[in-house]
Amino acid sequence: MNTTELKNRGIFGLIFVLILYFGTSYSSMLCSILFAVLGLICLYEMWHLREGKSKILALAYVLIPFLSIQDLIWNYLSFSIYDTQVWMSEFILSLLVLTWTFDTFAFLIVVKYGKHKIIPSISPKKSWEGFVGGLIFTFIASSIYFRCFLENSMEETLIWSLILAITISFTASLGDFIESAYKRQAGVKDSGNLIPGHGGVLDRMDSLMISMFILNILFRLLS
Repeated sequence: MNTTELKNRGIFGLIFVLILYFGTSYSSMLCSILFAVLGLICLYEMWHLREGKSKILALAYVLIPFLSIQDLIWNYLSFSIYDTQVWMSEFILSLLVLTWTFDTFAFLIVVKYGKHKIIPSISPKKSWEGFVGGLIFTFIASSIYFRCFLENSMEETLIWSLILAITISFTASLGDFIESAYKRQAGVKDSGNLIPGHGGVLDRMDSLMISMFILNILFRLLS
């Protein structure tokens, strides 16, 4: 990756993060609109990835998670983690940050230490070393979130951080593998080119797909 590509990746990655931050921080309505737009873009990109091929499962892979996000936003406007009240839109933002923490550190560790590939036929860069490293850093980031922002006790922090880190690591990896399989079948590197240095919106959201679906199920079971 040359200097220009790295610069584009940094600048447009920051812009995308800021859009998500402001879109999830101010109101449930704005958060809902933001994810509706992102969902439509992801559906468009997946439709083109599956051009000339069966589309039902591929579109369901995109549609169900984004419907799950809308369900979480409007049916669980806020919830309690022990004695702390948390707005769902802000919690979704924290999940995005934690998911990207896993992706980022898994990638960095793969570059230096990745030797044992997970599914090389689908995603040759994913390794078990990266998975474990990403999980550890996600646990650390989760601990900071629960301890510093939600002011949970140390015991509560460790329990929730471990649950989130394990869940996000597995669901983020699964979501990424599914999209990688679709891109490999389409013979392309990225789902689109809307975000310079990153590819398409689906390339940025793929790790979140399964996480949102699982989270929706958990909230329904616990409510």
